[in-house]
Amino acid sequence: MSERIFRLFDTETRTVKALVPSEPGHLRFYSCGPTVYSYAHIGNFRTFLTADLIVRTAEAIGWRVSYVSNITDVGHLTSDDVADATGDDKMERALKSKEGEQFQNVWELAGHYATAFQQDWDQLGLKRPLVWPRATEHMREQILAVEKLIADGFAYETPTGVYFDSATFARRGALSGNTELDNLKSGARDVVLDGNKRHQADFALWKKDDKHLMQWYSPWGWGFPGWHIECSVMAMAYLGETIDLHGGGEDLIFPHHECELAQSESLTGKPFANHWIHTKFLSVEGEKMAKSKGNFFTVRELVQDKGIHPLALRYALISVPYGKPANFTMDLLRDSEAKVMRYDECRRVVESAIERGLPGPDTIGQGLNELYEAALTAMLEDLNTSVALAKALEGTSTIFKEGTTMSVASAQSALGYLKNVDALLGIVPFESTSTKSVDESAIQSKVDERNAAKAARDFPRADAIRDELAAMGVELRDTPEGVVWRLKTGVN
Repeated sequence: MSERIFRLFDTETRTVKALVPSEPGHLRFYSCGPTVYSYAHIGNFRTFLTADLIVRTAEAIGWRVSYVSNITDVGHLTSDDVADATGDDKMERALKSKEGEQFQNVWELAGHYATAFQQDWDQLGLKRPLVWPRATEHMREQILAVEKLIADGFAYETPTGVYFDSATFARRGALSGNTELDNLKSGARDVVLDGNKRHQADFALWKKDDKHLMQWYSPWGWGFPGWHIECSVMAMAYLGETIDLHGGGEDLIFPHHECELAQSESLTGKPFANHWIHTKFLSVEGEKMAKSKGNFFTVRELVQDKGIHPLALRYALISVPYGKPANFTMDLLRDSEAKVMRYDECRRVVESAIERGLPGPDTIGQGLNELYEAALTAMLEDLNTSVALAKALEGTSTIFKEGTTMSVASAQSALGYLKNVDALLGIVPFESTSTKSVDESAIQSKVDERNAAKAARDFPRADAIRDELAAMGVELRDTPEGVVWRLKTGVN
C-alpha cells in the first residue's frame, strides 16, 4: 500500500497537521479512559469512539498501532475542573451513594464498573486496546516518579501532600492558554486557595490521607496519588517517554492534560506527546446531559433496557465529526438505525448472491473500490465521518441495484466492500442484529406463512400474521430479496 498522509487537528498548535509516527508505520497512541465510579454515558463513548476511529483509520493504511487506554480507579476528585482538584475521591463518593450500597467495599465497586465499561465497549464494537492499565496497578511507578520530580527540583512536600511546582515549567498553558500562576481560572471558577502551595497553579502529585478508603504507604506517609500523575506513568510505561498521539475529551485539556504535559516533560526532559487530539462535547436534544433533566443516557440503558441496536448507537455517535459539538437526538438514533438495517439487508442480498453462484463478470467492484477510497480519504482528513459515512452508504445503492441478478463475482466484490467499510467504520452488522433472545425459526415460519397467504390472496390472514409479528416486536421489510424481518428497537 502506498504511503498515505493521516491529518488530525492538533490542540497544541491549533492546526490540522500530519500525524507522523516517530517510528515509521507504527503509531503509539494513548487516550484517556474512564473513572470507574459509575456506568459510562454516551458522551464518554463519543470520545472513546474517536480513539477507535483513529486506530481503524491508521490500520486501514497499513500502520501498526500500539493503543493504550487507562482505567482510573483511584485519585480522581470531584472538583476536577481546577488546576489542583479538591473534594471527595469519585470512587469514595460513589460507594457512599444509593447505588453504592450494593458493594461491600470500594475495590468491589471499581471492579464492577470496570467490567461493565468493558462490556459496553465490546457492544459498540470498539477495538480493544493493547492494554487497559489501572491506576491502582501502577502505584510503585507513580511513587518513583514523584520522588524523581522532588529530587530534580520540580516538586515539593507540604503538610498535606506533594505538589508540582508550576513555576518550574516554562511551557505551562501550551494546550489551554492558562498561563498565570496566582490567578489561574477554569471557566468562571477560581482555583481553591491552599496556603500550603507556593502557587495556586501547583497541583498535587500525592495526597496525604490516612483515612482514605484506598491508600498506600509512600515516603510521605499514607495516602494516594493525584489524578494526573497516573496517566503520565502509565503512558510512558507502555509507549515510551515520547508518544505520537495523546487523546481524550475536550474537558481534559485543562487541567488534566496540562498537568500531564508539565510533569511528564519535567520527568524526562523530552516532549511528552507530538500530537494532541480532543473530542468536542455531546449534548442531548440540544441540552447538556444531566440526570435531573432526564436526558442522561448510558450505553447499557439504551442497548440492554431499551433494545437499541448497539451499531445504531455507534452510528449516531460518530455521525458528526469529533471536532464539532454533537447533538444526540431520538431522530438521529432512528435515522442511524435505518442505515444500519440497510447495511444488514445489503449483507443478506450479497450472501444470497454468493449462494446462488450466478456466472458473469464483476460489474460493480471498481465502483465500490472508488467509494471505499473516498470514505478512507475522508477519514484521513481529520476523521471527517460525515463524508465517510455518506460515501460508504452509496455503496449499498450500487449493491441493491444488482439485486437478484448479481453475479457471484460482483457479490464477492460487494462482500469485500462491506468488510472494508466495517473495518474502517465499524457499522456493518455481520453478527445477528438482535439484542434479545428470540426463536428465529419460529419467526421465519410466521413470515413464510404470511408470504403463502399473500400468494393465495388471503390478505386478511396475511394482515393478521403481520399483527402477530408486530406484537412480538418483529418488523417486516421489503427488499430486492423479498420480505425480511428484524426486531424493533426501543427508539420511539
